[in-house]
Amino acid sequence: MTVLGLILLVLAGFPAGLAIVNLAVLGRTPRVPARERTLVSVLIPARNEAANIGPCVEAALASRGVDIEVLVMDDGSTDATAAIVRAIASRDPRVRLLDAPPLTEGWTGKVHACHHLSKHARGTHFLFVDADVRLTPHAANLLAGHAQATGAGLVSAVPRQVMKTPGEWLTVPTINLLLLGYLPMSLMRASIHPGFGAACGQLMLVEREAYRESGGHAGIRSLIHDGIQLARQFRRNGFITDLVPGDRLASCRMYTRFADAWNGFAKNAHEGMAKPVALPVWTVLLLGGHVLPFVFLPFSSTWLVVGAALLSLATRAMVTVATRENPLSVLFHPFTILASLAIQWSVLLRIGRTRRTGWKGRLYPVG
Repeated sequence: MTVLGLILLVLAGFPAGLAIVNLAVLGRTPRVPARERTLVSVLIPARNEAANIGPCVEAALASRGVDIEVLVMDDGSTDATAAIVRAIASRDPRVRLLDAPPLTEGWTGKVHACHHLSKHARGTHFLFVDADVRLTPHAANLLAGHAQATGAGLVSAVPRQVMKTPGEWLTVPTINLLLLGYLPMSLMRASIHPGFGAACGQLMLVEREAYRESGGHAGIRSLIHDGIQLARQFRRNGFITDLVPGDRLASCRMYTRFADAWNGFAKNAHEGMAKPVALPVWTVLLLGGHVLPFVFLPFSSTWLVVGAALLSLATRAMVTVATRENPLSVLFHPFTILASLAIQWSVLLRIGRTRRTGWKGRLYPVG
């Protein structure tokens, strides 16, 4: 039990230590306003987003400190998405409604819509935003300013994740835990190696010329996970990418039901953790660091297991507070890790609906 306790302590201590360092690195990120004559094109791919698109566009229009235009690509919606955008555009000339062309063979839906949005954008910077994201008034200004100050071709942030139900608490918190607990931010900023490339597809700003020179969304046309894939593509083409704190730049409620969250995270799992070599390693790291300490806690009196459990909870609490997530979700922490691993393994083993993936009802076979 002593050897096991030591292993669990190391596995729990690694993300705890890295999260402390990462939060310090991110906390020192300067807030730099954009230069004069910067035009940010807010680009929103939308498919059946009647419940979200109005507040999303209105939040973008409230941007301050930088000129903006808002382009919405309606991709075959069968609800009131287009009508809502059309009504806003009738009173604000900064808004344009575009109709997506038919999906080209070999492309995935959201990537296809983003590509065509970029072709119509006039900005010096393109800010890709999901329809369920609500920008704060200074978000476009600060993201563009950071890109200009650092020379980054792509700057991304994870919006503050709004979670109100147990189904959300069991799934959504893994986003920030994995980024802050397992991605060394200082190395990410010091290197352009593709392996350190990471971004959040909910909120990504790119510099126009860097986007075009790197191939943009056309370069990842057959892929789903545009956050990770676009950042890695930028890096392969010699461009800097960066992550900045996003909890005060935007908010997002991704899902309202556990089933939707499961399917949402499953759709791009095969491009992330759910790979034959990677997933067993992730399973050891996550089970050993965040689940097994609680499993063995009732059966062990060694301080090593107790310490591992406390470190795991401390890491989760630290990330939760720093990103302003719902603190009640911390109570579900080991089960959140189990749910995340269950999603990944179901995709790798092609169980059930994870044989097919897609975007807003448009399905593609898993590669």
